[in-house]
Amino acid sequence: MLKLYGGSRSRASIVQWYLEELGVPYDYILLDMQAGEHRQPDYLAINPMGKVPAIVDGDFQLWESGAILLYLAQKYGNLNGLEEQATIAQWILFANATLGPGIFVEASREREMPKLFPPLEQRLQNQPFLLGDQFSVADVAVGSYLSYIPIMLQLDLSEYPAISDYIKRLGERSAFQKTIGGRS
Repeated sequence: MLKLYGGSRSRASIVQWYLEELGVPYDYILLDMQAGEHRQPDYLAINPMGKVPAIVDGDFQLWESGAILLYLAQKYGNLNGLEEQATIAQWILFANATLGPGIFVEASREREMPKLFPPLEQRLQNQPFLLGDQFSVADVAVGSYLSYIPIMLQLDLSEYPAISDYIKRLGERSAFQKTIGGRS
């Protein structure tokens, strides 16, 4: 069975959300980060960087939330072709490298949010999910960061009603409630 290693208040909840969406059975191993369990030799053999999340799927080990999401989408998510895989990768990389820092790095938030949110708002005005009518791992990647806004930052999103509706729609999903929503 696939094992997901995480810590409280970590990106492991993003991976856990997607595993729940996929219905893939997994064991969640909660590491006590305060006690340094992520720095013990057994865990460092899985992720030498000592960060979470990481997965072990049979003999395969992988760390970094975006890489894990891509792997799970390719293995379990019924992706169709190279173009769809590239589009999914684009959104996952955008979430981790651009959107997350743009929202959570306070020094750049005022500069980045006005650049990032209008195109997202426009896209979500025309369709319920990032890739159209169907929920995908792109929504897990991007939606997780957006969903943390009302939970952790309480930023004013009144200029972005489609994004606010999207966050609400994602928050109503059963798999979200079992994972990220259950921690808020």
